[in-house]
Amino acid sequence: MSLNLTEKKAVVAEVSAQVATAQAIVIAEYRGIGVADMTVLRAEARKSGVYLRVLKNTLVRRAVDGTPFAALADEMVGPLVFGISTDAVAAAKVLNSFAKTNDKIVIKAGAMPNQVMNAAGVQALASTLSREELLAKFARTLNEVPTKFARAMAAIRDAKEAA
Repeated sequence: MSLNLTEKKAVVAEVSAQVATAQAIVIAEYRGIGVADMTVLRAEARKSGVYLRVLKNTLVRRAVDGTPFAALADEMVGPLVFGISTDAVAAAKVLNSFAKTNDKIVIKAGAMPNQVMNAAGVQALASTLSREELLAKFARTLNEVPTKFARAMAAIRDAKEAA
């Protein structure tokens, strides 16, 4: 179904708003994927906070024009699904994990501000820890310091009581 000019402008404005706050964009080819599989992918993306849409490449090219993601426009060829996220690794994680279980999704490229990545770069990005995982690990590390100190003090107290 084709869009009229007003609808196209609305799509470009919506995608531009997403790109303005984005830390990463990942594009993947979806040729031959079924509706049920695409619904599962969309649910995973929604759960991870990833904006995921199938869009006309020309409209997305207009949306990224003049942004730090402008170089990604050269990779926009064929039927593509666009994953845009404010978390630098969320879109890569969602599309990469789905591509492992579904051979119809093929990651083509990705971008972080002013840096375009090939499919291998997107896979490497997907293997890194997300912001939430890093914060959890940091909090756990910070919590270990006073815990170890308290255990050491308890061991010293027990040693003195035994003596």
